[in-house]
Amino acid sequence: MKNILIRAGMSPLDIFDASYILNNNSIGGNVGNLIYQYSVFRTLMTEDTIITPDYYDYDPSRADEINEKYDCYVIPLADAFRKEFVPTLRKYTQLIKKLKIPVYVIGVGLRAPFEPKLNESFPFDEDVKEFIKAVLEKSNIVGLRGEITSKYLTGLGFKEGVDHTVIGCPSMYTFGRDLNIRETTITKDSMVCVNSSRLSPKNVLDFITRGMEEYPNHYFIPQWLKELRLVHLGAPAIANDSNNYPVKISDSAYANNRVRYPLNAPTWFDFIGQADLSFGARLHGNITATISGTPSIIIPKDARMRELAEYHQLTHVMANEIDEKTRLSDLIEKVDFQQPTKRQAENFDHYIDFLNKNKINHIYKETNHPARIPLEERLAEVNLLPVEVPISACSIEETVARWENFYSGESPQITALKKKVKEKDNKIKKLEGQLNRKSVKLVLKAANVFS
Repeated sequence: MKNILIRAGMSPLDIFDASYILNNNSIGGNVGNLIYQYSVFRTLMTEDTIITPDYYDYDPSRADEINEKYDCYVIPLADAFRKEFVPTLRKYTQLIKKLKIPVYVIGVGLRAPFEPKLNESFPFDEDVKEFIKAVLEKSNIVGLRGEITSKYLTGLGFKEGVDHTVIGCPSMYTFGRDLNIRETTITKDSMVCVNSSRLSPKNVLDFITRGMEEYPNHYFIPQWLKELRLVHLGAPAIANDSNNYPVKISDSAYANNRVRYPLNAPTWFDFIGQADLSFGARLHGNITATISGTPSIIIPKDARMRELAEYHQLTHVMANEIDEKTRLSDLIEKVDFQQPTKRQAENFDHYIDFLNKNKINHIYKETNHPARIPLEERLAEVNLLPVEVPISACSIEETVARWENFYSGESPQITALKKKVKEKDNKIKKLEGQLNRKSVKLVLKAANVFS
């Protein structure tokens, strides 16, 4: 039996409710992380393999434990080459250097503006170099999300095709080599799934809002952790009032019960698979639709989304192509929803070649259509929680239950902090006791002297 440790906040087999996810940040800040992690689980979980999440515990002090318990460490990443991620990247580098087992990075990308200036340096260049060097000491080649990241690493001195190769996002290979995007007739009554990002330019946010008005049978699928808090508890608002993004529980999308938040990948696939269309500015919001067979349109807002949209040929429209007159119905008539299927087989084969170069076992060793999928067999025995509805659509009993359940749970960080405080309180009480005893002795001694 082979034991794999994987970077993930939860396993597809974990039944974590919204309160637990909120208290432990099991989605790494964004529920989209569950999709590419699910794909890696499904691909690498063979009949003789156990895959265990690290639950985002990557402290370098765990090195000895990891070396003893696991055969390899799999690290799927998103746009990890960014300023905010540097502290985490450094800790991973320290940990990897201490490990004696193979370490595989399956998908990592650069966060940069839509038109990145790769001829200029980034403040995290040296940290990226150290991380990649550490990984290459434990594996043969690193998998990247797109050509922009590839050019960036090449500029840092790493060789394309030798040290790194573009594999795209593993989420696109969740169900294998074939993509089956449905041919649907989209009408004003069609069910439409919507995703958005407050980081998108105003013209894109306005367009997404118009699209929601044009297709009233829509469901908004937020992805941030703080949006799960809003869905689950009703507060606080995620930002100041906005006319082009749902930010508070009284906004129409929430008030009209038109928001759904997935708590796991399979029920997200099921829900979005019922829609006739998905559109918006979220990468995994639309990739989830694509691999579930639902036509989708993505609007890339930065380099990480752009390189993936280009590599996978995701059906997309660039922000500069949208103005105040652009309507969603017009785009539906123009775009090619089958575009992603044209690159899928070639990209999948390259992905499998990447896994084979690193000598990673997977379910596609013998055939592209394995008869058994161990993860799905195990999931058949699990009762996963459905997508979350807004608290404003719940009964008073459910509302009370949500609040009680949330506030009865605590994150590991809070528990550890309370433990430290208690330990300090005990030490203080002990010292006070010692001081009091010494004070009594001094008083008695003084009394004897003057008696």
